[in-house]
Amino acid sequence: MMRHCLLLLLCGCLSLVQAQPRTDTLLKNMFDREATPLLRHMLQHPDSFRYQLIYTRIDRDANNQPHFTHYYLNVDADQYFNPASTVKLPIALLALEKMRELKVRGLDGNTTMLTDSSGSGQLTVHTDSTAKSGLPSINHYIKRIFLISDNDAYNRLYEFVGQQSIHERLWKKGYKDVRIVRRFMPLSEEENRHTGAIRFVKNGKTLYSQPPAVSRLSYDYSRNIRIGAGYMDKNEHLVSEPMDFTKHNNLPLQCLQQMLQSVIFPQSVPAAQRFRITPQDYRFLYRYMSEYPSESTDPVYDTTEYFDSYTKFFLFKGAGRHIPSNMRVFNKTGWSYGFLTDAAYIVDFEHNIEFMLTGTVYVNRDGILNDDKYEYEGEGYPFFRDAGNIIYRYELQRQRAYQPDLKAFRIDYRQ
Repeated sequence: MMRHCLLLLLCGCLSLVQAQPRTDTLLKNMFDREATPLLRHMLQHPDSFRYQLIYTRIDRDANNQPHFTHYYLNVDADQYFNPASTVKLPIALLALEKMRELKVRGLDGNTTMLTDSSGSGQLTVHTDSTAKSGLPSINHYIKRIFLISDNDAYNRLYEFVGQQSIHERLWKKGYKDVRIVRRFMPLSEEENRHTGAIRFVKNGKTLYSQPPAVSRLSYDYSRNIRIGAGYMDKNEHLVSEPMDFTKHNNLPLQCLQQMLQSVIFPQSVPAAQRFRITPQDYRFLYRYMSEYPSESTDPVYDTTEYFDSYTKFFLFKGAGRHIPSNMRVFNKTGWSYGFLTDAAYIVDFEHNIEFMLTGTVYVNRDGILNDDKYEYEGEGYPFFRDAGNIIYRYELQRQRAYQPDLKAFRIDYRQ
């Protein structure tokens, strides 16, 4: 089965109920022929590895307009995976959108953002040691989110947007099955509903003050989601029953793919589904979705820990720490509880190649969650490396009616 972009975007996340996993012949045959022994083993055990993959082929027309065809491998909206840090993508987009909609004179992404504690579990954050200025801002939080997948940066933007606003905005765009109800902090369900006061300040003057907020929304928790044979509780004691993910964040793979496409190619999605941000915001996002920690001057990172492929799973993670100079990956990854996920737009400027890959896999041989014992290195990263290489080789040899003009994605990271 193949679904073209607009049809998928109009209805793909509005109704994700399906009888069985979706697999297209093109991907099945390609992987049957070319899978490495490890990848072949993983593909033969979908129940154990819970993998899903979407390959988006991009064909340009004579006017350089992109057209999309989506291919699926074992994609099943009813099979839960923990989205981990991939939820930071929509939160970053919503933060920019909300800031623009405030229309406060002088307020922009670089304005100092001060977070105040207004209740249980909340933090006061008035400084940012990773910023040259020493001050927090929306833009600097977004940099941290994409460069190294920083949790604190996500938490602050979650608080700025607010739990209720997150869902009202995403649901309005058609993402009815997306649920982002947790910060990456040890908070209760009720604490996650509450966010503290936030102020935006410039030259000692408060430009905008946001009061504390609480979400009054009800969420659909009717689907019982339990995974694994056991888990370690907060006291590091083994609980010998499956871990309950019923009230965790939820971001189905098709929704994640659509969100990425809406950022990289906003004109390809219906206007109602786009994030309402400026061309300047898009350029900012493209830079930090693709920049390496080694290229960043604000913030500055230890590149022995945060190497070039640190958050680039497809093709590169597990294949080495460096990425060829002719290639760039615009993406967002997530990893937690044995789940690895990546949504990526991949460009090869030398060979004029572009495509999208969105995938997830679960690697947890002992079945125990929250014990920090997962096969990320031995199985997870190789899954993304090998699957990415198969698609990349296909892209290298396939014929195109028109070569893409990719200059919109060429960025001078020295500036």
